[in-house]
Amino acid sequence: MTDPRPLGPDDIGASITLSTEAFGDLPAGYTPPSPDTWPLPGRHSWGTWDGDRLVARVMGREYHSWWHGREVPTCGIAGVAVAAESRGEGLLDALMATVLDEGLRERGEVVSTLYPTAPAIYRRYGYEIVTSLLEVELATDRLSRVSPDPTVTLRRATAADVDDVRRLYATWAAAHNGPLTRTGPSFPTDPDELVASFTAITLAVVDDTVVGCASWHRGTGYDDSATIVVDDLVSLHAGATRSLWAMLGSHASVTGRVRLSTSGDDPVRLALPFSEWRVTRQMPYMLRVHDVAGALTGLRLGPLDARVAFTVAGDPLGTTDGHWVLTTADGVSTCTPGDASYGGPVLSSRGLALLCSGAQGCADVRAAGLMSGDTTSDLLLDTLLGGRRVHVRDYF
Repeated sequence: MTDPRPLGPDDIGASITLSTEAFGDLPAGYTPPSPDTWPLPGRHSWGTWDGDRLVARVMGREYHSWWHGREVPTCGIAGVAVAAESRGEGLLDALMATVLDEGLRERGEVVSTLYPTAPAIYRRYGYEIVTSLLEVELATDRLSRVSPDPTVTLRRATAADVDDVRRLYATWAAAHNGPLTRTGPSFPTDPDELVASFTAITLAVVDDTVVGCASWHRGTGYDDSATIVVDDLVSLHAGATRSLWAMLGSHASVTGRVRLSTSGDDPVRLALPFSEWRVTRQMPYMLRVHDVAGALTGLRLGPLDARVAFTVAGDPLGTTDGHWVLTTADGVSTCTPGDASYGGPVLSSRGLALLCSGAQGCADVRAAGLMSGDTTSDLLLDTLLGGRRVHVRDYF
């Protein structure tokens, strides 16, 4: 076996072959990328070879995601594949370490996230599930009973509205932990391209300000089997939420279901007068903190001035182990190395991911066996890190 190396244009065929083995046959009409466009922007693929055969591959994707009010450089792990005959040989160990360290060294990616097909594989590297991307379905005729807000105006977005759509999403995302910023090489920058990628983007407007939007695909058919697919329903206004639901419900005579991409306890559900919210697909989302000081510095943790010490031990990749001190002043955090004399609890790398994300409080992290030792700072840690819900919207 070779040491991991970057995959280049000459490796396109081998990469497609391994992907087909891992994820199934490619769709009809698929056109392989041409060598002059490889790698695609924001993608960094590494592979391990057995002779002339690619036997393992990991891709790191360039993202930023929101954590505690800060845009944090993020390595999105994708396209993980190992040849069937080589599974169980530990080939991912060196690949994961290489991809994550390159992301940290070259682009400052202090955290990493991924959508696992098998969470146990990634727990070996210090990842833990912090939320899930959900697909939920609702009956369109039930939505038709939602009353719109008469103070809200709905209109179709054009390319001229894209800046407002992006500002709306950024405002929503910055208030949560986990959402991608939708900036950078993986997201379209051309307004016409964005608008054309949906049947419609419907805006909800109050006093000339865009306070909500739904990005949706009409799909095919005009009977009970037809489904409207909503990629985004983002709202900062209760009336806008109701009006957008009512707009989707207006399709009741020609579609049977509305399918929404969402996560966690989405507050848009609070506008519904019924309880139906059927989860049809659930895709867990995992987080790893790869650089403790980098990930926990510059966060907006509220007005509390505080100082808390903790230790991370047993990181399979070794980058987070050590003693650390988290301080906040004027609502902004700083994390620096400490020493054993400072005391505090001991976290595994998985426990660190749960606590830093706000996905679980100290009591539950301890109950999972991922945190031990001194309990005196538990309430303080919960107060500092537990104020934002974890949400995601984009699959990669």
